[in-house]
Amino acid sequence: MKKLHAFQPAFVVCAILLAVSAGTKSVVIQALGVQLTKLPIPLKKPLDQMDDKKLVSYEVREKQTIANRDILESLGTEQYLQWTLEDKDAAAESPTRYCSLFITYYTGNPDMVPHVPDECYVGGGNTRLKGETLTVEVPWPGREKPVSVAMQQVWFGRKTQSILDTENQFSVQYFFKANDKFCGSRTETRAVLGKNFYSKYSYFAKVEWKFFGTGYAGLIYPTREQTLEASRKLLSAVLPILEEDHWPDWKTANQKTGN
Repeated sequence: MKKLHAFQPAFVVCAILLAVSAGTKSVVIQALGVQLTKLPIPLKKPLDQMDDKKLVSYEVREKQTIANRDILESLGTEQYLQWTLEDKDAAAESPTRYCSLFITYYTGNPDMVPHVPDECYVGGGNTRLKGETLTVEVPWPGREKPVSVAMQQVWFGRKTQSILDTENQFSVQYFFKANDKFCGSRTETRAVLGKNFYSKYSYFAKVEWKFFGTGYAGLIYPTREQTLEASRKLLSAVLPILEEDHWPDWKTANQKTGN
């Protein structure tokens, strides 16, 4: 078999066509204003500096930090808030008296939304039972109408250590904010990020929470209806703070860059 010489006519023609094609593609992309590489857009203020006095009826019981560098690297960001809240208006035996709140933020060219409770909780020894997309109407101070936020509610089971060997069932809720849009799932978030052609920036945040209470037998968890009602109240307190004090002003940032 003859070896293809680097300067044979057919080879040269193909090389020229490929070079022209690549160059033309670059020119077209540039002419259309498409931004393939995204710049980071910083938070107005770090998440862990949230003013807890603005949380109205909630009191922060614990502010957790991730000391393990391996876990932090796996998380993919150092911008996070991990607090345990107490609803001071809730009854002592209420299953929504306490809330684990976990918020993360990614920007620039972030991984395409790798971390969701569906997988993380299973990795922690729980069994995923079911999940569904729900919409919660969030009362928003200063706005005439509530804001509709789609979210995932995922139910898990975990064997207790009691002699009865029962299984606790609890739910974890979460949604995303991607480039100024609320997204109810990882798939929707990826779609928003993937369609972001013309902005120089890109970001997404995940808001995740779980309600629980305490009883004589240990932790107790709310029903679906109790969780939805408590979620309205929680998000009505947390989301305005995130919008006003922390998440970037997407429209202003893009106006400054002419996008």
